[in-house]
Amino acid sequence: MTMFRKKPVVIEARHYDGGREAAYSLIDWIDQDAEGNDAVYDPEDNGVAIKTLEGVMTAVPGDWIIRGVQGEFYPCKPDIFAATYDEVTQ
Repeated sequence: MTMFRKKPVVIEARHYDGGREAAYSLIDWIDQDAEGNDAVYDPEDNGVAIKTLEGVMTAVPGDWIIRGVQGEFYPCKPDIFAATYDEVTQ
């Protein structure tokens, strides 16, 4: 068996705390770098559907939205985010 270590990569992420205003702020952030309409707010479940490389994934309040190394966006559950990422101070 061969072991591998994940390369240290700095990413940009935003925490989604829920609500219409927060959802539209996320959508603006995603759509400014994407080809448009890559994120849609669903007020019924307070989720934001995001087009990812793996298909559409829904971010719910509490999730982190990550911009990956190739400019792609995807949601990440808070426990996975906390286990995987440390804040970078500049």
